Amino acid sequence: MSKWIALGLMTLGMVQSGGAEPSKPAAPAETKKVVFLAGAPSHGYGAHEHRAGSLLLAGQLNKHMSEQLHAEVHLAKDWPGNAKVIEDADAIVFYCDGGKKHMANQHLEGLDVKLKDGCGLACLHYGVETTKGPSGDKFLEWMGGYFEPHWSVNPHWDAEFKELPDHPITRGVKPFTIRDEWYYHMRFVEGMKGVTPILSAHPPAETLSRKDGPHSGNPHVREAMAKGEIQHVAWAYERPTGGRGFGFTGGHFHRNWANDDFRRIVLNAITWVAQAEVPPGGVPSDPVTEADLEKNQDFPKPQPE
Repeated sequence: MSKWIALGLMTLGMVQSGGAEPSKPAAPAETKKVVFLAGAPSHGYGAHEHRAGSLLLAGQLNKHMSEQLHAEVHLAKDWPGNAKVIEDADAIVFYCDGGKKHMANQHLEGLDVKLKDGCGLACLHYGVETTKGPSGDKFLEWMGGYFEPHWSVNPHWDAEFKELPDHPITRGVKPFTIRDEWYYHMRFVEGMKGVTPILSAHPPAETLSRKDGPHSGNPHVREAMAKGEIQHVAWAYERPTGGRGFGFTGGHFHRNWANDDFRRIVLNAITWVAQAEVPPGGVPSDPVTEADLEKNQDFPKPQPE
């Protein structure tokens, strides 16, 4: 590691906390290391389950892709902290609250050094949103797009994905329809250069029924919808300087991880951004049961009165 990378990483604090996976034998040197950075408890039972969702996805990768990948889950809530957890990462996954609270905002310099070294980046759900300005500019460099307040919107709707592109991230994935808080009208790099839309759909008109606001509507998105422009809610990005990015705006509802196609898109994408080989039929995974969904949630299941 160069002294510049080491210096850059010193600006980035990431602490392994009590939410980390149980310790496992060290991964073989040839495998790719994936680091999930799971955000703090957020929305209540069944939503924004950053830790539970990260543990579920990491567990599938470690079980079915162990010859290529080794995934770890860390809580990144104490700053500044220990940057060593990402020093040898081949991919970082942010599954966390975003906007002004995004855990990356105060550590742009260190992340920039790490990502310019070729490390991949995947951001899930609220993790794709940051603030316009320095943070937004870096997100564009790192993953080709992001949720920009007063430009993008965050309604709940049933997205119907009728067609999928030919890309490693879509291997083994069939067209599907699912309800989520699918953000759309994302801010992308100029001309979509380097961006491949992965999931695209036409939102229904009622998704803009709210008044204008930082997340609910604005003249730009209303104009795009009036023109019938298809909206991209997941995308892959190949950086011109090397490295890969992936943005996925779904992931609000924890139970959606039980949908095989929804889950496989993300497992494939994490594998791809780590620059491991996505199997021809996609990353294998076990069916997710109700019992699986109840594990590791931040909030208890509400009981009937």
